[in-house]
Amino acid sequence: MLDETWAMSPSVALRPEPFGALAYHFGNRKLIFLKSPELVAVVRALGTGAAVRDALAQAGVPESQWTAYESALQGLADSDMIRRAA
Repeated sequence: MLDETWAMSPSVALRPEPFGALAYHFGNRKLIFLKSPELVAVVRALGTGAAVRDALAQAGVPESQWTAYESALQGLADSDMIRRAA
């Protein structure tokens, strides 16, 4: 996943919150809490066409935490919050 390009699903909206953001999928009606501002920054960076690795670096996530973020992003992918970019 680190070297793949992902983007937020076009059916998803993010609402900023003090803890991070709420992600709501208008198609499947799922609501997910993004519990850190850094994760929100990573998800937003994915929309720029950056690979996951680049988005993590851009958001300032230490490399030692990339595995945890990759797991969180996989959960978002499983919920169709993010998709592989075409």
